[in-house]
Amino acid sequence: MSDYLIRQIGSAPNVDVCYRVQVAGGTGTGHLESLVLQDTASGARRSVPADALFVLIGSQPRTQWLGDTVARDRRGFILTGPDLPAGTGHGRPPGRPPLPLETSLPGIFAAGDVRRGSVNRVAAAVGDGAATIPLVHRYLHATAPHQPAPVTPSPASTPATGIQPATS
Repeated sequence: MSDYLIRQIGSAPNVDVCYRVQVAGGTGTGHLESLVLQDTASGARRSVPADALFVLIGSQPRTQWLGDTVARDRRGFILTGPDLPAGTGHGRPPGRPPLPLETSLPGIFAAGDVRRGSVNRVAAAVGDGAATIPLVHRYLHATAPHQPAPVTPSPASTPATGIQPATS
């Protein structure tokens, strides 16, 4: 978390930061009204009024489950695009560099905080996701078996439908 955000949260009179506490429940009718908090050391529970809950999970990428399938840096963040070391990308055609958010596994893309070099902001993660869509289309187009373009029949060669083609 950035120093700026820590200062902003610390100075907000309507925000309580709770350490070594987990949310054990919540109640409300149609919206959140209270939380049940449990102390992780003692197990003691208490109910507190709450209109909202924000969860900061930290900046751990939690990518251990990928194993060696996808290239990651020493901290576990996924390497993409130009950050990939030379020679990674088994199955990538020779001479084709990885696309900007493409991982070492061709056709697999990473977006958001899990990616090395991310700015760790929600808006940036949303932008990464949006930027990935045309990259996926580009990848699929490049890897699709090329077939001849469909032939569009001219009006004169279409079967009779009772509708006459427009003339100018």
